[in-house]
Amino acid sequence: MHLKKIVYIILFLVSVSAKASFVLLPMDPETQQNHLKAYGITYWALEKQYKVSWLLNYRGGSFLLPDAPEIRKECQIRGVTFEVLSDGAANGILEEISSPSQNMETVVLEKAPKIAVYTPKGKQPWDDAVTLVLTYAEIPFTPIYDEEVLSDALLLYDWLHLHHEDFTGQYGKFFGAYRNAPWYIEQKKEAEALAAKLGYSKVSQEKLAVANKIRNFVIGGGFMFAMCSATDSFDIALSAEGVDICEPMFDGDASDANYQSKIDYNKTFAFKDFTLERNPMAYEFSNIDLTNTRKILPDVDYFTLMEYSAKWDPIPSMLCQNHTQLVKGFMGQSTAFNSDMIKSNILVMGENKQNGEARYIHGTKGKGMFTFYGGHDPEDYQHRVGDAPTVLDLHPNSPGYRLILNNVLFPAARKKKLKT
Repeated sequence: MHLKKIVYIILFLVSVSAKASFVLLPMDPETQQNHLKAYGITYWALEKQYKVSWLLNYRGGSFLLPDAPEIRKECQIRGVTFEVLSDGAANGILEEISSPSQNMETVVLEKAPKIAVYTPKGKQPWDDAVTLVLTYAEIPFTPIYDEEVLSDALLLYDWLHLHHEDFTGQYGKFFGAYRNAPWYIEQKKEAEALAAKLGYSKVSQEKLAVANKIRNFVIGGGFMFAMCSATDSFDIALSAEGVDICEPMFDGDASDANYQSKIDYNKTFAFKDFTLERNPMAYEFSNIDLTNTRKILPDVDYFTLMEYSAKWDPIPSMLCQNHTQLVKGFMGQSTAFNSDMIKSNILVMGENKQNGEARYIHGTKGKGMFTFYGGHDPEDYQHRVGDAPTVLDLHPNSPGYRLILNNVLFPAARKKKLKT
């Protein structure tokens, strides 16, 4: 009887050790059927207090999760490819990654970051690629706007997203083409009413106050991700503090004479030496953006992601995780940044060298970090006012959208001292 009991115990231990202990979400192009929803599973697991490892440069930046029935079930429900690994197999992968000869790294993700999306009430979800992809990946976020920002609600969040926004008070420079459109007239009226309600005599002053709150959020340790016109208009607003750069049709009085000479580039996050676009009829803020001058045909419009040392530079490595280094370009009000106008301390993580343009840049400000991503919608080449929304079910493996989701997960990483 005693011997029988020992045999049972041995058999039980063998069966336990043979049991799977890990679930791998592979992120290579051949295996993963839905890259975007894989980020959603990872976020969901973090919310459920599971510890997740992000395997940088391993099979396209795969995720390693503990094996649990609810994780497998969630992957099946959401259509995410997963592989079940034994302890031994998982340890083998982690050993391979830790080898000094491999440009790979294991980054532990600890907690699901709290996400705020800066967006006006009543905005359509497809007006903003980030709202679209967060909804598709089932990653929860809170929409906030000027009132919340000015009342210090940003303190509740780890990550803030800005999209097709104009922080200069010029209503997106839509005046030339859309000044008689009902939506433009209505948006201007709403913006003026909100500024007045918040105690500002001009929209430009109110938007500057918002930009300054966002700047302080980053300096205090927050993560900011901006796309499209929120990138350059944010920096322009900061640089023009105390200077009237708005023509009468925007704010009711003349702009400052010779305002270009009063711009303070020291106040910006990413850009320097730019010249503002004075013509109120032009759909452009400055020469930071290359939309109107870039000479490239849509079918060859790509940008290249930089390759970083995963062990020495884990932050840009995380932000560039993808299953391809070549990402299809896409237009926006601010499409691509003039490389000559990017400050020297800013990392250019994605660029089209032959055009002298940066598409995807990253920097540090105080204790926080920010990423600027040119263009409006990674799967809609030339998004126009009133266009139908992108259906992400048709693009579940979009490399351009993956860059957005890298930024969403990035604040979950365990902080460790950087070597560079």
